Amino acid sequence: MLTEEIADPAATTPEALRTQYLAALTAVVEERGIEAVAAETDLSTERVEAILDDPDAVTVAEATAVLSCSPDYPAADDYLLEVRDHLMLQMSSAVVDIGALRRGIETELDPKELQQKVEGRREMTLTEYARVIHHLAAENPW
Repeated sequence: MLTEEIADPAATTPEALRTQYLAALTAVVEERGIEAVAAETDLSTERVEAILDDPDAVTVAEATAVLSCSPDYPAADDYLLEVRDHLMLQMSSAVVDIGALRRGIETELDPKELQQKVEGRREMTLTEYARVIHHLAAENPW
């Protein structure tokens, strides 16, 4: 889900990607139940409920934790590393540095903050991730 290639970036938007990501999270929570997801992750039941109620605040780490509750996805830690690797590979194949990425996604984050998010040293929201990954797909020469 979070590491799938975007075949035609012009045919989608960051908002559409975010909606797909959130739909997958919602499906897992609805299938497994809030209590079960909380029990299988480091998330509280309140935080799992908040993911459904306030999707703008969902982080990539929380998303991988929730998705890992489904047999369709890897374990949370493995999946988070896979997502970060995917992001870094997309940046390198698109030959995009932090400055170009910052301009491309039109963010208020300073370059250091954005770099920290890309490297996983600071939490990245799913909304930010969708914007970044969409921009990189559009820049990628494939």
